[in-house]
Amino acid sequence: MRTNVSETIFFIDRESGLGLQAQLRETLVSAVLAGRVQPGAHLPSTRKLADYLNISRITVTLAYQELVSQGYVEAADRSSYRIAGNPPGRGVEGDRPSAGSAPVDWTGKMKMRFEVVRQVSKPLDWRRYPYPFLYGQMDPTLFDLNAWRDCARRALAREDFILMASDFAAADDVRLVNYICSRTLPRRGIHANPDEVLITVGAQNALWMVTRLILDRGSSAVCENPCHPDISASLLLSGAKVTTVDVDGEGLPPDGLPDDTDAVFVTPSHHSPTGATMPIDRRTRLLQAAAEKDFVIVEDDYEFEISYLAPPSPALKAFDSTGRVLYIGSFSKSLFPGLRLGYLVAPAPFIREARALRSLMLRHPPGHLQRTAAYFLAFGHYDAVLHRMRTEYHKRHVLMADALEREGLTVVGSSAFGGTSFWMEGPNGLDADRLVTALRQDGVLVESGSPFFPRNDQPCRYFRMGYSSIPRANIVEGVSRLRAGIERLMAG
Repeated sequence: MRTNVSETIFFIDRESGLGLQAQLRETLVSAVLAGRVQPGAHLPSTRKLADYLNISRITVTLAYQELVSQGYVEAADRSSYRIAGNPPGRGVEGDRPSAGSAPVDWTGKMKMRFEVVRQVSKPLDWRRYPYPFLYGQMDPTLFDLNAWRDCARRALAREDFILMASDFAAADDVRLVNYICSRTLPRRGIHANPDEVLITVGAQNALWMVTRLILDRGSSAVCENPCHPDISASLLLSGAKVTTVDVDGEGLPPDGLPDDTDAVFVTPSHHSPTGATMPIDRRTRLLQAAAEKDFVIVEDDYEFEISYLAPPSPALKAFDSTGRVLYIGSFSKSLFPGLRLGYLVAPAPFIREARALRSLMLRHPPGHLQRTAAYFLAFGHYDAVLHRMRTEYHKRHVLMADALEREGLTVVGSSAFGGTSFWMEGPNGLDADRLVTALRQDGVLVESGSPFFPRNDQPCRYFRMGYSSIPRANIVEGVSRLRAGIERLMAG
């Protein structure tokens, strides 16, 4: 008996941005892989499906023909099509467990749990909110997408593609590493050879590898309080004894470090989340303490690029003459967070071990992404984007600082040279987690400070407000709604 596929399984979303042919193919492939249509079932005729969806018949015909070439569909005769007898991805009969099989007790099988970090809440649909004071999100109007596309196209040229398609093994893109050594690091006062640089999948990937290499259950580590939740979680999972040291207006105070320290994790250029910048004399004292107590320093050079109030200080590693500082940088804040490209700078023996560890984890970051970024940097697009960002963020910084002052809101942290956020302190008794939830109904998004205090289970009155993702025209009204939301919450 002939089985037919109903045309009702197909639908068209004209607002999706995906082509009509692609939508037809995606719908049918999903149905095949999910087992909703059976091998041999006849598809609706091209005319019938075109009439049902109110699209061109040739669009349906071309979609069917592409599915034939992919093996999901076969031609029954000159004008009709059916689901292939053995389409890709369906597997073979009997390869699925029986319905009576007991589910695996994964809670008992997992030997380590990684859900120990409280993530900073960022709704995926944040762009639909009119007042998104979120940190770390990009403003697409400041990014040169056409230039990035051109660099991506260049990276697909034959010579580049052959290199990219090869197995890098544990190596990195030579052009990207050379650019970092010759232009990026010297701006931070750092001089490094290519064998002292490792490309990573963002700063967090570098941080994770560093903790694996220098810490174990017998180690002692120090991190800032407050600090980025990913740093505190990585240290906790290393098994080391972790000591938190309260930061002040100049970052981490070296005098507060315990004697039995093996590693100190700091963000001296732009403390996360307060924005405090560690002055030169304190950096010198921190390096002296490292030499005296024989510990290493892990420097996350957080957001140094966004400088418009004053030139940024040289990196802590720039003052390191003994190789005690492991330096982590990233392009996520200066380009876009989804890029996930960073770099680790350290003595060559350490980089060799880190490269071996990375090879076991993911071999290397995608070659095409590395080469595209290398072109983008080399052709000057990166510097042009940074110039636009600094100019625009300076205007937003001034506007937002004035609005916060007029509304009587308390800023307790702001970078001395720029940055893209304010660290705020609410009134006594404020619960920032509740504030975040309450403000969403007014279209306002801020970030609770509670994830930045790993050892504090009490309500947190601190919160962070970014301005990289909110239009200038919306800042004043957004700040006004924030103040009103705080007043409602405190009155209730």
